[in-house]
Amino acid sequence: MSLLHFLAAADAGPVGEIAKTFGANIPALIANAISFVLVALILKKWAIGPIQKALEDRRANIAQGLADATRAREDLAVAHQKAQDLLAETGTQTHRIMEESRVAAARVAEIETQKAIAAAADIIAKARHSNEAELARLKAELRKEFGRLVVAASMEVTGKILTLEDQKRLAEETQRQIAA
Repeated sequence: MSLLHFLAAADAGPVGEIAKTFGANIPALIANAISFVLVALILKKWAIGPIQKALEDRRANIAQGLADATRAREDLAVAHQKAQDLLAETGTQTHRIMEESRVAAARVAEIETQKAIAAAADIIAKARHSNEAELARLKAELRKEFGRLVVAASMEVTGKILTLEDQKRLAEETQRQIAA
């Protein structure tokens, strides 16, 4: 039975009478239902589907950015711990060098007191200078690494490629904040 036959039979039967009582037009109602289904399918294919895909991509990018930020935070903590370990080791070496200087000065003091005092002072000054230079180098290395991590994390979190100028500015700001 064709659609036209069905519609004609619906108009003539009890359904048609009920429809007329309530002022409904069954052929128009069916045509509207078909149009609604077609519009819904078209919207799903060309509007809702791409929007949902874009939202899902955005969620994935945000999740990746958060994971990268967490990893950067962990890397920073490891770098900080390494710096603390290096500083502690430098302090231990300084203490050891100073103790060795004192022992050497005491032995030499028995033979020539004046030469031993001058030699010990020279050794202590060199050890302090060496330690200060090593500490300054370690701090500079830590600042540089921290700046690199901040730039890398910023690039990952923001999802954009930073220009060389942006990277340099961000690294300089980070170093100024660390120095303060």
